[in-house]
Amino acid sequence: MSTDAPLFPTDFAWGAATAAYQVEGAVSEDGRGESIWDRFTATPGKILNGDDGGVACDFYHRYPEDVRLMRDLGLDAYRFSIAWPRVLPEGRGRVNEAGLDFYDRLVDELLANGIEPFATLYHWDLPQALEERGGWPERETVEAFAEYAEVVVARLGDRVRRWITQNEPWVIAWLGYATGQDAPGRTSEPDAVAAGHHVLLAHGRALEILRRDVPGAEVGITIDLVPMHPLSSSEADVDAARREDATRNRWFLDPVLLGEYPTEGLERFGHMLPEIGVDDMAAISAPIDFLGINYYRRHIVRADPSGHPLVVEPADAELTGMGWEVYPDALHELLCRLRDEYDLPPLYITENGAAFPDNRTNGTVDDPQRASYIERHVDAVARALDDGVPLAGYFVWSLLDNFEWSRGYSQRFGIVYVDFETLERVPKASYAWYRDFIAAQHGARRPEV
Repeated sequence: MSTDAPLFPTDFAWGAATAAYQVEGAVSEDGRGESIWDRFTATPGKILNGDDGGVACDFYHRYPEDVRLMRDLGLDAYRFSIAWPRVLPEGRGRVNEAGLDFYDRLVDELLANGIEPFATLYHWDLPQALEERGGWPERETVEAFAEYAEVVVARLGDRVRRWITQNEPWVIAWLGYATGQDAPGRTSEPDAVAAGHHVLLAHGRALEILRRDVPGAEVGITIDLVPMHPLSSSEADVDAARREDATRNRWFLDPVLLGEYPTEGLERFGHMLPEIGVDDMAAISAPIDFLGINYYRRHIVRADPSGHPLVVEPADAELTGMGWEVYPDALHELLCRLRDEYDLPPLYITENGAAFPDNRTNGTVDDPQRASYIERHVDAVARALDDGVPLAGYFVWSLLDNFEWSRGYSQRFGIVYVDFETLERVPKASYAWYRDFIAAQHGARRPEV
């Protein structure tokens, strides 16, 4: 590591992340039930090239090989998600022991290799049976999630110390129920608002269960955040960016950290909220042990002629394969803003990474753009840490190239290349960079401030 590279605290966790539907495959094996993503990918026209997660990376069968890649990378931690329909095929009731056995084996394999498991209870794969009863817009799904959490925690709580209840509530609610881009593909903003509240309430219920059943566990939630920058300094653009921030970011941050929805968000969505129970906000805002943040990009916002917020494309920007602007400074800005506006628990960057069009040449994959992306964002995290932000870890997205939701297999986020025909794994140059960086961190000590 060069002399000007940042040094992090010795207990800072270096990790990588994946999600069940994106990597596991084996969607019809060992009693797993159907998820909303199984149904969505089987619907013509929903997924690029007609791809699906039926095989994905075949992590279900190949996880020992992938854990060895994690070990060789030097990871402190691995963030994975548990597939709800693999555990409760109908969403409630009958428990599929074979599904739990898989996660048993995975956790044991991680621990045997010195890697701490960070388990995410929900990363978007709702059992289809629950969607057919109304899905996340229905309060019944909160009770179903509590039952699911109890089952998983009873099996894994003796070994898993850190838990994430929900991943990206905004995506679950808005992309799944308002825009129809993601499963289950509905297009109703009132459904999205109801879904968002129930996802947050499900977080609160799971938090309560973990506090009760695993007293030593650390529990958090992961929220995807998009800093909003006004296109100009005009009053209209600044106000538009503020309102977009309230409905995109603070709509989920404020209930969790403050116990209330933001006023600007209520002006837009308040009439769509479902009935809120007398104890809902207390459950949602119960103290968490950490907050996970997924960061990929910022948005530039201007006011349209009627004054409504409108996201515009940045001019002459460096873009990823997803068309997302590369802008590490916004991550530093975001972290400092959170420090200033909230009484924060420790923070983890639970996802950060980039898709680029990788090519395998002579058995190797050189991806300097991704290595540069990770390096610059890690530097932004280091600067935030120096500025007093309580950061505890960083997880790159993703360990493996995988099924990228509606984009199918067209976008590669991994630091390990996956040949989707043969399922061969090839560590990329970014893997080597991250490996060497982590090794240097493990061999160095950050000076005491």
